[in-house]
Amino acid sequence: MKKYIILLAFVSINLVAQAQELYVNTEPASNMPANSMGIRLTNKFFNMKFEGNTGMRFEPEVMFGISKNLMVHGIGYLSNNMQEDIRFEGGSIYAKYRFLSKDDLHSHFRMAAYAKGSLIDNPYYPVLNAGHDHSGRNYENEELDLEGMTSGAGAGIIATQLIHKLAISGIVGYNRHMKNLKNELPSNVSRSMVNYSLSAGYLLLPVKYRSYEQTNLNLYVEFLGKSNIDQYRAGYYVDVAPAIQFIFNSTTRLDLSYRTQLFGDMARNMDRSFLIRLEHNIFNLRNK
Repeated sequence: MKKYIILLAFVSINLVAQAQELYVNTEPASNMPANSMGIRLTNKFFNMKFEGNTGMRFEPEVMFGISKNLMVHGIGYLSNNMQEDIRFEGGSIYAKYRFLSKDDLHSHFRMAAYAKGSLIDNPYYPVLNAGHDHSGRNYENEELDLEGMTSGAGAGIIATQLIHKLAISGIVGYNRHMKNLKNELPSNVSRSMVNYSLSAGYLLLPVKYRSYEQTNLNLYVEFLGKSNIDQYRAGYYVDVAPAIQFIFNSTTRLDLSYRTQLFGDMARNMDRSFLIRLEHNIFNLRNK
């Protein structure tokens, strides 16, 4: 029992030291501890500007720390973004491998590679400059993603620098969109996309660490962008996503984030969204 308490305290202190890089809309280069599991429940609410209503996507997720360098996520998607009723859309697998770690006093630098594959069953609507959806309303969307909208695969590189209470992280990746389970991609939809992001997190509270039971308050701002890079549909966008995060007992976190477009020329059906997430982590699984 004493050994377990010491282990929990060590892991919790480690999490508190890295709390400001637990980004809300992206992943850092750091991994969750080995022999651990996390459960996430994420709900995203979208402004459907061409549909005239609010879309929602619910994402249950389970995460495993396989080793100190490898972690794996399994994610499900339920949404009404591509149809009127909420339905199960499919799922994805995400894996991240940390290949570089340089630790100093009150700072560290990490780099990791990630890969993601999605298998989605969603309809597609035509991408037209002046088109209509099945109900006759104006509809235009040039953005595809692997988070519930389309099947495909992606990979990229993450770099994260932590300096005391501030963490900066950047991502560059490539996505390749493929046919959904029952639907071919329309001929005028981009198959290839580059994604990029720049994230910053700051540990606001506690001012002085005394116990792993203290509540942590983190503030974030993230810049998230994508560019279509093939001949089908050129276009790009950059969003900004401020966020606030609470961490309770070093095991449970609550995330709140608002995302909106800063600039770009890509026609999108969803250019504003609100995210709420609850996550709980379980450590030292082999001794449970």
